[in-house]
Amino acid sequence: MNKKKARLRRAINTRFKIRKQEAIRLAVHRTSRHIYAQITKSGEVIASASTVESVIKQQMEYTGNKLAALVVGKIIAERAIEKGIYRVAFDRSGYKYHGRVESLANSARENGLQF
Repeated sequence: MNKKKARLRRAINTRFKIRKQEAIRLAVHRTSRHIYAQITKSGEVIASASTVESVIKQQMEYTGNKLAALVVGKIIAERAIEKGIYRVAFDRSGYKYHGRVESLANSARENGLQF
């Protein structure tokens, strides 16, 4: 089993458990240049934030680091709270809870989301 297949297997297991709980999901996707976060419920996107947005790009020199993940975490938490969502299930998409994924999660927690 290669690295990508193992990550996807972990992601599917996590999503199955979240679906069973019928929870609102905070999903994270990362690439070498950007990080994306979406809050979804039953396949419908409620709020999203990413380093691709011009608001974040203007603040950052480089968008593929922990600092950019902190900003995305803050913005996704603010947008969720505006919509009345305070509790979510964190879906790290099979990525290790380390580095940028951890920074995004901690920033979202500090700004009011509970998971």
